[in-house]
Amino acid sequence: MMKLPLVSGVDGSETSLRAVDWAVDEAALHGLPLRLVYASRWEQYEGAAPALSLGRPSEQALADSIVETAAERARRRHPDVDVSVEVTPEDAVIALLYEGRNAQALITGERGRGGLTGLLLGSVSLAVAARAPCPVIVVRGDRAGIEGVHERILVCVGEPERGGAAVRFAFHEARARGCDLDAVHAWRCPSHDRADHPRTAGEPHLYCRERAATLIDEAVAESVRDYPMVRLHSAAVEGTAAKVLVRRSAAADLIVVGAHRRRSHLGLQLGRVAHTLLHHADCPVAVVPLTARSCETSRFTS
Repeated sequence: MMKLPLVSGVDGSETSLRAVDWAVDEAALHGLPLRLVYASRWEQYEGAAPALSLGRPSEQALADSIVETAAERARRRHPDVDVSVEVTPEDAVIALLYEGRNAQALITGERGRGGLTGLLLGSVSLAVAARAPCPVIVVRGDRAGIEGVHERILVCVGEPERGGAAVRFAFHEARARGCDLDAVHAWRCPSHDRADHPRTAGEPHLYCRERAATLIDEAVAESVRDYPMVRLHSAAVEGTAAKVLVRRSAAADLIVVGAHRRRSHLGLQLGRVAHTLLHHADCPVAVVPLTARSCETSRFTS
C-alpha cells in the first residue's frame, strides 16, 4: 500500500522552481513522494525524426534538462523524499489534469515561462485549479507567506454541506505543521434581513454575526473532533468574502478555499472568491474540490 504522490508542474521558470521548493517541503512534511512533470508538445515542433540520424530533438533535450534540474534541486533540499520525473509531449493543462487523477494534490507556480508580464496568474494554473479532481495549490504571495513564517493557516468557511473537504484539508495541514488555524466566514446582512425584518428588528448586525458564528461552528464540528490538537480560531467578519480573505492572507502561510465551480461558455470556471484569491492572495492558495481526498488517503498500486 503506497500513498499517492504530490505532483508539481515544472517549466524552468523561477515561479515553477519556487513551487518545487514548496512542493518538496510539503512532501517531506506529510511523508509523501513527489512527482515532477514537464509537459510540452515538443514533437509537433521538432518532428519525429529518428534519433540516430538527427540526434535528440532540441525541445526534448531542453525538457529533460529542466525536469532533471528541478529534481536535483528537490533532492538537495530534502534527500529523504522520493522524487520522480515525467516528461510528456502533452498540453500542460491536459497533462496536469491527467496526473491529478492519481495525486494527493497538484502544485503549480503562479505563472510559467510562457506567461505575459502583465498577467496576475498564468492560464495553466487557473485552468488546472478550475478543473482538477484533487486539491490544487498555487504557490504565490510574498516571501514570508511562501516560506511559512507566520505559522498560521486560513480557511474560508462557507455552507457546511459544501465546504467540508476544504475544512478537513485545512485541519490536516494545520496538524502537520503544528500551527494555528483561522476559520473565517465573511458575512453581510442582505436587504431582507435589515431592521424592518421581524427576525432582526433593532439589531440586524447582531443577528447576522451570530448566524455567521453558528455557521462556522457547524462547518468545523466534525474536524474539531477528529483533530483536537489543532489550535482553532473562529472569526465571523463583516464584509465581502474576497476582500476579507485577501486582507487576512497577508498574515497566513496558506489559505484554503473550496472549489465552487460553475459552467459557462468558456467551460468550468471557479467561483469569485477562489478566483480573486488566486490572483491577489499574499500566500499560497489551496483550491479544494468538494470530494477531494486528504493527505491521509492511501491506495494499493500495481
